[in-house]
Amino acid sequence: MSGAAQNLEDRIVRDPKVCGGDPIFKNTRVTLRTVLASLAAGDTTDEILADFPALSSEDIQAAIAFAAASAEEDLPVPAVPHIR
Repeated sequence: MSGAAQNLEDRIVRDPKVCGGDPIFKNTRVTLRTVLASLAAGDTTDEILADFPALSSEDIQAAIAFAAASAEEDLPVPAVPHIR
């Protein structure tokens, strides 16, 4: 397992008893979805950390890495145009 993947598993967890099983940051009730939505809305890391003091800047980076890894798995491969 790569270092980045290990970091994600250390920071982002699922527990069916917490937040309905949505991915959360370990030892918090802050969901990954909440942080990603804040980033998408243009919030800075400092703003997110002010709103959620239980998080660290490494948690925000883990959220971005998680989203990037998910996008890589979910995005379709574009068709190669037929060249004649």
